Amino acid sequence: MSVPDSQPKIMIFIPTYRCASELSRVFDKLAEIDPALIRLIAVIDNQSPDNTRETAIECATKLDIPVVVMRNDDNYGLGGSHKHAFSLGKQYGMDYLVVLHGDDQADIRDLVPHMVSGAAFKHDCYLGSRFAKGSTRLGYSALRTFGNRVYNLIFSIVNDFWITDLGSGLNMYRLSAIDIDDIKTFPDNLTFNYVMLMYSIWKKHDIKFFPISWREEDQQSNVRLFRQASRVLYIVGLRLFSTGKTYFSKEFRETPHEVYAGEAVFEQERRA
Repeated sequence: MSVPDSQPKIMIFIPTYRCASELSRVFDKLAEIDPALIRLIAVIDNQSPDNTRETAIECATKLDIPVVVMRNDDNYGLGGSHKHAFSLGKQYGMDYLVVLHGDDQADIRDLVPHMVSGAAFKHDCYLGSRFAKGSTRLGYSALRTFGNRVYNLIFSIVNDFWITDLGSGLNMYRLSAIDIDDIKTFPDNLTFNYVMLMYSIWKKHDIKFFPISWREEDQQSNVRLFRQASRVLYIVGLRLFSTGKTYFSKEFRETPHEVYAGEAVFEQERRA
């Protein structure tokens, strides 16, 4: 695939936690795309106890793309890593941030054609959907599919906006549309995506869902389903009875952090 001359500056953010066994597959797929399409890959690790960072470094050296591997100063959770990545993308002067989870459940190749055609850049939020028409799910139970569709419907009604996925592992954001101060108090856990999506709706961002392929085989899930379901109901219920300004200024974090930062343990420039 050829890359348009006016290609925006894109950073791929890969959040990781105990992804050593899956991360190499994520990089194998990245190796298939034109390296000119991506300005930077940032692997942000949440203090994994395994060799996730070492695996990321080994895989990075096989790509002709600038890569930085970072270790968060604390285990910030998935939401906290997003905040670190948004700040990093703005710091590096990027136009767009692509979120690609390091557990190989989503596939970057589902997004690439939309980037090359330019379709993805027409929106502030270009969000991968596991449940949109044309999507596929491998290893995802019928019960979980039903549950997700119910939650999608509830959030759609509360927010008066049709939602086909509350948060997948493949999303793209226009960085100029995101105010870092606005999202600082959003959850640091897995529910960050839900609040982030409602924030984007409230801010009237241009949001578009696109179908993705999804696989669950050897991935290690960090989700506790009952607790997660309770959190989701609390989040959407609170939104139902709150104004936007009140809701999005709420402190959602269990352990607030002043900053979300980390140490770069590896940096690679593009080869000449």
